[in-house]
Amino acid sequence: MEYTLNVRGRLMELSTPQVMGIVNVTPDSFFAGSRVQTEEEIAVRCRQMVTDGATLFDVGACSTRPGSEPASQAEEMERLRMALAVVRRTLPDAVVSVDTFRPDVARMVVEEFGADIINDVSGGSPDMFRLVAKMGVPYILTSVHPDMRSMLLTFAAAVQQLRDFGQKDIILDPGFGFGKTLEQNYEVMSHLEQLQVMELPLLVGISRKSMIYRLTGTTPEASLNGTTILNTVALMKGASILRVHDVKEAVECVKMVGEIVSYEIRVKK
Repeated sequence: MEYTLNVRGRLMELSTPQVMGIVNVTPDSFFAGSRVQTEEEIAVRCRQMVTDGATLFDVGACSTRPGSEPASQAEEMERLRMALAVVRRTLPDAVVSVDTFRPDVARMVVEEFGADIINDVSGGSPDMFRLVAKMGVPYILTSVHPDMRSMLLTFAAAVQQLRDFGQKDIILDPGFGFGKTLEQNYEVMSHLEQLQVMELPLLVGISRKSMIYRLTGTTPEASLNGTTILNTVALMKGASILRVHDVKEAVECVKMVGEIVSYEIRVKK
């Protein structure tokens, strides 16, 4: 399937999978190597990710790792105002997604900083659905359900609700690590291609998550190889966006899988 996103009136092509670089401005993100706290660190991280091939950024200011204590809304807003000002100043034309589950925060980042995409890991709510539809920004809808059947059913209902509110661009995220056991994460990955029935672009974010390091008995810091393996599987099963800490490796993954897919298309012709 070939998809596009309307980003501030410009069409972003997803026929070639895109790489979304993670910018964490939280002090407690599960992967310490992803944390950036100062303006200089944020600017350096963003420039490096562009050099490595990222075409989108996902900025988060409230950790959603299991067992974490969410930052207050005021604290999340304060962190985002600092970070987004740096991103917009450093890379004015960057396509910026903001990772938040709070409608008031989503409104702020769009109105004050022109955030291009809202990435909501909560599974969504009518208030958030109405808001993103009114603001006209692409929306990433995440599933917190543990199996493909319940995921498809809830996705279908949520997508219909979003359409009823007038939402145009919707991206689906199966939510690896959210509401799923280790085994359920891999079960969902094994059936990932079934989400193609929704006819919507698919975002996969498994970068250095516990489904990798718990299985291998390592740590987030030692999970780059496992991340690349699962990113390859996700691309072969139809992922349009990879959300990652390590952009260069993900871009290489996209290129190699792209060669395989291109060859298969030529053979079929």
